[in-house]
Amino acid sequence: MSSYDKYQTPLATRYASQEMMSIFSARTRASTWRQLWVWLAEAEKELGLNIPDEAIQQMREHVTVSDKAFDVAREYENKFRHDVMAHVHAYGEDAPAAAGHIHLGATSCYVTDNADLIFIQKALDLILPKLAKVIQNLKEFALKYKDTPTLGFTHYQPAQLITIGKRACQWIQELVMDLEDIETVRERLQFRGAQGTTGSQATFLELFEGNADKIVELNKILCKKAGFPSTYPISTQTYTRKVDLRVANAVCAIGATAERIASDIRHLANLKEMEEPFEKSQIGSSAMAYKRNPMRSERIAALSRKLANLPVNFSNTFKAQWFERTLDDSAIRRMDIPEMFLLADSILLALDNVTNGLVIYPSVVRAHIDQELPFMATESILMKLAQHGVSRQDAHEEIRVLSHQASAVVKQEGGKNDLLERIKKSEFFKPVWGEIDGLVDPALFIGNCPRIVEDYCNGQVAEKLSRYQETLSKAETAQLSI
Repeated sequence: MSSYDKYQTPLATRYASQEMMSIFSARTRASTWRQLWVWLAEAEKELGLNIPDEAIQQMREHVTVSDKAFDVAREYENKFRHDVMAHVHAYGEDAPAAAGHIHLGATSCYVTDNADLIFIQKALDLILPKLAKVIQNLKEFALKYKDTPTLGFTHYQPAQLITIGKRACQWIQELVMDLEDIETVRERLQFRGAQGTTGSQATFLELFEGNADKIVELNKILCKKAGFPSTYPISTQTYTRKVDLRVANAVCAIGATAERIASDIRHLANLKEMEEPFEKSQIGSSAMAYKRNPMRSERIAALSRKLANLPVNFSNTFKAQWFERTLDDSAIRRMDIPEMFLLADSILLALDNVTNGLVIYPSVVRAHIDQELPFMATESILMKLAQHGVSRQDAHEEIRVLSHQASAVVKQEGGKNDLLERIKKSEFFKPVWGEIDGLVDPALFIGNCPRIVEDYCNGQVAEKLSRYQETLSKAETAQLSI
């Protein structure tokens, strides 16, 4: 049957990176199980169990699962209805000298759970530098436009001016929060190790003839081989599914942040102030040839919506576990853990592409400012009139009347804001006619934005990115194939 005749997730066929897909591939999963069995046999032999050298050597030689071994395992699973035991027997056929020693003392979760923790660790290590790259892109963008005034929006209504760089810093700050949270769960991630069927370590205590110190040493050896600092101190048949929830809360928050950023970009694209990269031969609409739709930002928003809502699955799986374990966690985790990381990976690839090529149209930005700035400048005009001895209340009423007239021109006639022209024609404002043009320079209305951008980007952000500097120096911007 052709691949075109069966469903495949778009995350794999369209959006995610090959590196991330490889982590969660069937071959990586089954081969990691075999590697875990090798480590267990090596550690058990080191601690005195009678496992022949030939057995371990054959196991090492057949760690990577071949296509043939998958076929054998599938036949065994059809017979046993147990995936781990199917792979135990398939491994035994590849390494016959080890057949009686594979999985010694272990429960299924020795391979399934420890493998999942290895995959989570690798996936986090893949995501972190990609997130740092997006932050780096926006840092450079923010510094470039730190002085460029733009309308602020509250309630999506024009508000006090900020700068384009200052708005980008809002996005950066939220992404840095995600980076910090993911770094934290990565640093706190531990191994399950060899704990037995209910976490009592009973089988290993029996294997080591009551020597509990050897179980401690066994897990130290396993952690060292797998690259983990330690095991979780308490285990049931599984590592607690609270771990998955903690990881999901950090990783899936990228979805909320990314959708917020993409939404801002989409709104600014509608205003024609900002655009995402648009390729020369790209088609925006099959019907409307003139369109330049922000499809990458829309993709980010769609994938982000899915990712941001995944923690509820992990929460439900965690709270539904009874006592030492129930198997209703298995099928959903096979989907949710890979999906979570494939989604995060896909989003960060698209965000990298977009944030590295954002286009600003300064003339449009200025035109929108000019529509609102006359209203904002009226308070300064009031103060200038007061300095000339004019009553503040009288001036307020004059400005109110003229402002409403100018507003009517904009809203009812579709004209431009002519408030300043009206003020310049009114004898009431004659004392400040010569000062009015100097009061409407947008740079006078951006407050401390340039300094805020410089201090933040060159301070906290630069420090946060410093640990990723080697990776960032080699990183290339993600190119989206679709």
